[in-house]
Amino acid sequence: SRGAMWRGAAAALLCLSAAWLLHRGFEPSVRLLSAAELGRYRGAPGEPGLYLALLGRVFDVERGRKHYGPGGAYSGFAGRDATRAFASGDFTPAGLVDDVSGLSPSELLSIHSWLSFYRDNYEPVGKLVGRFYDENGAPTEALREVEAAIEEALRFQAESEQKQQQFPPCNSEWSSAKGTRFWCSTQSGGVHRAWAGVPRKLHSPGSQGSRCVCVRSSGPPWGQPDSSQHGDTGDLDHPHLQQYEGCHPLAEQCVLLT
Repeated sequence: SRGAMWRGAAAALLCLSAAWLLHRGFEPSVRLLSAAELGRYRGAPGEPGLYLALLGRVFDVERGRKHYGPGGAYSGFAGRDATRAFASGDFTPAGLVDDVSGLSPSELLSIHSWLSFYRDNYEPVGKLVGRFYDENGAPTEALREVEAAIEEALRFQAESEQKQQQFPPCNSEWSSAKGTRFWCSTQSGGVHRAWAGVPRKLHSPGSQGSRCVCVRSSGPPWGQPDSSQHGDTGDLDHPHLQQYEGCHPLAEQCVLLT
């Protein structure tokens, strides 16, 4: 019927408008708190609760009162956004702030880990209006910048972990009598694997010096499953690797006399 058609069209329009609002970041159920309001949630007698904020996300940390309540080791985090201190460990008034400018990639990863921890263990309350969210609850440019920096740090971490899997560090020991001994095992460098590898010098582009790594000497190169196309010498032909002089190219250990 015509009425059913109109109701269907109206429902579709309503869905479209809801999707548009969500796309715009409008979340009607999210509570927005001012800094003054958040400051009332330090867990003291007569106060309404115990909250903290991280990157502008507000969490109810009542369950962790012994840590965050008055007298607790982390009471300085209560009632404010002290994102910087999660990375720096500076619990002085100067450190308990939400300014994250100039933090290193590892410090940004620390903030990311803490955010995951609170999401997993505490109830989200809403958003703090200020540095990271505007008065409508929409992300600010400052939040977009720090999230982009965290994503870049996560990418770099993943690449580093992949390189560690490809080229695990050698074991090494030095003595005045015997010189330096490098050797590879299936656990050297703390990287557990099915192969031991052979010692090689690895030169990193753009940096001086080298470090000893263990290199697979059989099978296809890293990330190349088809050995018929790439040979069967593992990663030995990698351009940043160099043999140790005086050591057999396929020996699992190498001794360099001092």
